Amino acid sequence: MNKMKFMVLFMSIAMIFGSCGSMNNTGKGAAIGGGSGAALGAILGGVIGKGKGAAIGAAIGTAVGAGTGALIGKKMDKAAAEAKQIEGAQVEQITDNNGLQAVKVTFDSGILFTTGNATLSAAAKSALSKFANNVLNQNRDMDVSIYGYTDNQGWKNSTAAQSQQKNLNLSQERAQSVSSYLLSCGVSTNQIKGVQGMGESDPVASNDTAAGREQNRRVEVYMYASEQMIKDAQAAAN
Repeated sequence: MNKMKFMVLFMSIAMIFGSCGSMNNTGKGAAIGGGSGAALGAILGGVIGKGKGAAIGAAIGTAVGAGTGALIGKKMDKAAAEAKQIEGAQVEQITDNNGLQAVKVTFDSGILFTTGNATLSAAAKSALSKFANNVLNQNRDMDVSIYGYTDNQGWKNSTAAQSQQKNLNLSQERAQSVSSYLLSCGVSTNQIKGVQGMGESDPVASNDTAAGREQNRRVEVYMYASEQMIKDAQAAAN
């Protein structure tokens, strides 16, 4: 990317963030969708989604108009509000690789799993059941990606490299446990687009404290506009 293109993108991002402080997702969707394409969306996604947003979003390959962004933003506002009603769910509003609003829901290990385990607790099943029935099943035109994480603690009688691999495997098992339970609650297999373990990568807190390690042991669920939702919003906006 040459210097001029970089400056244009930088100014676009600055303008968007400068004007979105008091906007809900409907307004943000219009602001972002109006002038963005996949490249700007990927940059925004990487910034807002802490590196994950750039990998999230339907592969539409074209710019999204302001009207489309506003309609999708309104739906994401509603989904975020529904998710915030789930006990133990931390909800953030982010941006996907199309420059469209998306929702990130984080469930930490204190809700989902005991240390070193991928078996869902009773409390986790209750929270995930409500999440499936009250959020995902009410928004079937949204795609879902699920990421699992661990802290960086080593495993007994294992080298550092072996512990990293075991943590990677454990994070995959945890993400899969969440996916399997959501499917058992009626979530469509077509709705879940990705289930991935990330191991020790991308910690959100220091691994030097017990509280920090607990935050790093988590599962993140991303809800974003499917290709069909984008097409429907484009049709409604025209």
